[in-house]
Amino acid sequence: MSQEFAIGSKVRVVALPPYVKTAEPMPMLRPPDVIHIGEEGIVIDRRPGGYWGIRFTRGAFLLDSQYIESTDIPPESDSE
Repeated sequence: MSQEFAIGSKVRVVALPPYVKTAEPMPMLRPPDVIHIGEEGIVIDRRPGGYWGIRFTRGAFLLDSQYIESTDIPPESDSE
């Protein structure tokens, strides 16, 4: 099952796909070196097929959830 992210949340790239697709009205395939492992971006939308639109410093790209992880730290409960 794919991981869910909230719109506006920060995510980090944990692996690079063979190519990346731009998140434009007419998407283009780009080489994977336009983003780097460890680079952080902001989720801008959810797309069909399990893709997430993510805004990075070099543009917005579509990535599958297997290539990203959330950097938002969930609040810790004070149940101790």
